[in-house]
Amino acid sequence: MDLQRYMQQYNEVELSALGMAISTVVSVAEILKNNGFAVEKKIMTSTVDMKDESRGRPVQKAKIEIVLGKTAKFDELMAAQAEERGNGDVDMQT
Repeated sequence: MDLQRYMQQYNEVELSALGMAISTVVSVAEILKNNGFAVEKKIMTSTVDMKDESRGRPVQKAKIEIVLGKTAKFDELMAAQAEERGNGDVDMQT
């Protein structure tokens, strides 16, 4: 299930990431916000103690959690997106 469909069903989504994956989660959140689908509800940062598998000792990793909610125009944008996909399918078949 993609994020937009998840948001459509549950009205919000929580994205979280550790270490190097943080930039990916932030990018996904920014894309959803910039395209008008989501608004930030909460952002939390922390550090998490983890065991380094290769060295066998504990290390700290940065963690981010981003909670996004649907915008007022979310449903309208989803409908327009579905319509575009529908038209694209028709054009490809003709």
